[in-house]
Amino acid sequence: MTVRRHAVAGTDPADGYVAELVLDRPRAMNAVSTALARSLAAACAALAADDAVRVTVLTSTSPRAFCVGADLKERNGLSDAELLRTRPVARAAYTGVLELPMPTVAAVHGYALGGGFELALACDLIVADPSAVVGLPEVSVGVLPGGGGTQLLPRRVGAARAAELIFTARRVPAAEAAGLGLVDLLVEEGTDRAEALALAHRIAANSPVGVRAAKRALRLGYGQELRAGLEIEDAAWRTVAFSGDRAEGVAAFNEKRAPRWPGV
Repeated sequence: MTVRRHAVAGTDPADGYVAELVLDRPRAMNAVSTALARSLAAACAALAADDAVRVTVLTSTSPRAFCVGADLKERNGLSDAELLRTRPVARAAYTGVLELPMPTVAAVHGYALGGGFELALACDLIVADPSAVVGLPEVSVGVLPGGGGTQLLPRRVGAARAAELIFTARRVPAAEAAGLGLVDLLVEEGTDRAEALALAHRIAANSPVGVRAAKRALRLGYGQELRAGLEIEDAAWRTVAFSGDRAEGVAAFNEKRAPRWPGV
């Protein structure tokens, strides 16, 4: 894994940045080996602890794929006991992406299959170019989506559509994926990374305290009964109402200037 920092336009680099989390195993099309999973989990833990990170973008150095999922060549040589020992490592990687406290954007081109698509699903937003092919084909090799796919996919497209996609193991091309809501933004060929970073910078221009609280309310409230969801929203509001960001935002609005978010 590689982590790159991008200063937010118009701000002091010390005020915060966009993090680019790079899947960097191009010869294997970023197949998730145990080593890659460990590296990803560690990188996510570091980003989660860094209050200066405003948005994280997950990208790939492979020209052919975002990520093709689990490294089946590695797994082919594992005993049952060894396979079981890899499970917490894999879960830590996928959970690490899912639980990042700042907004996350996946930049997808080429294959995003199995665990690769689950990494994208763990992000808040998915940007894809026309070369993207997504899917959860795990049942075709005798397993099931174990990186969050059975839970995250129905939250995107509904239970019946998720069942069809998972049970048939079919691969979905970019145009259809956009129509089904499997990806959020379909961009021109070869621009997925640039467009994902541009989207991240638009998000990062806003209050980091407000944006993180909004993500928390969205994640915790989804699927709750309305009254419970509104209580979650109220709790999130209370965390930002007396923050430095709120004071700066109101002052900047009244003074007709760009805000300088303190991030607290």
